[in-house]
Amino acid sequence: MQTFNKQSFNAAGFFMLAIRLVVGWTYFSAFWRRLVLENKLIETEAGYIGAKFNHFLPNALGIKPLIEYLVTHPDALWWSMVIFTIVEAIVGLFIMLGLFTRLMSVGVFFLAMGILLGSGWIGTTCLDEWQIGVLGVATGFILFFAGGGYGSLDYYLSKKGYGFTHKKWFAWIGSGELPLKQIKPIVFVGSFAILLLTLYTNQVFHGGVFGTLHNKSVKPKLEVTEAAWTNKNLYFNVYRVEGADVYGSFLIGVQLETASGEIIQKWDGTALSKVEDQAIDNAYVAKVKAGKHSMVIPLGAKARLTLPTEELKPTEKVVLRLIDISGLEWTAEVK
Repeated sequence: MQTFNKQSFNAAGFFMLAIRLVVGWTYFSAFWRRLVLENKLIETEAGYIGAKFNHFLPNALGIKPLIEYLVTHPDALWWSMVIFTIVEAIVGLFIMLGLFTRLMSVGVFFLAMGILLGSGWIGTTCLDEWQIGVLGVATGFILFFAGGGYGSLDYYLSKKGYGFTHKKWFAWIGSGELPLKQIKPIVFVGSFAILLLTLYTNQVFHGGVFGTLHNKSVKPKLEVTEAAWTNKNLYFNVYRVEGADVYGSFLIGVQLETASGEIIQKWDGTALSKVEDQAIDNAYVAKVKAGKHSMVIPLGAKARLTLPTEELKPTEKVVLRLIDISGLEWTAEVK
């Protein structure tokens, strides 16, 4: 005796209508915002989506090598953003219409998984990206089993008697009765696997299950490495790994000092705002650059800086200190 029949699936899909419409719009609206309301695929514009993608890099989970490859290859990044936007448009629109619902639910699942692993650590107040990711993964999973049901184009085409809707493959990519003998075990196992994924990512990104809560989007953090000083120039790498993705780190001070605290040379905000582009060797699409009153370091930006120095010969170890407008400071030993 079958527990689920065609009518059960049609009803289940119908009950998912509100979720289908809302989730569909969240993906279709990404295309709508980027190409219709405003073109965010122009590489030279401030709102370029590739630079926002760069923000994911510092703390991405599992897919960091892929993101780093793309942000170091601008052409591949642009094409990826174009394809990604088109996929979001198709998946979102088709999910809202209930056309090839199960195939599109797989798209929802993997798009959400990408958001979760790439940017689940970002969110200044309510863990925004993590919530979007885990809810999208769960939604894609349940939409696959429910299908479109009443109120979907899948159901309409089936009722009209189109031949392809009676093919076995349509049940797998469209809607209607799913040709599986054992559905309950798959739903149970899949649901708890998604719960484990939720708990794992919540803990890794935010410490939300046990231990100390943390939010890497609250304040900027810079990594300073490979600091070296010759008679003429200071060299160092700076990499912004934490902080709000919509707000840069504003460097208002760079100074060389001895281990005992004596300042040897200092560059204030005015001096840093006049650093020329050729002195900043950017590694990624998100770029460190001289701002109006400081040096601006966006989230995910990494660069090697070269600053001219005076010919001084200190007798003790030298320390490089970077000072943010917020009062935060970062140091590194100069070789």
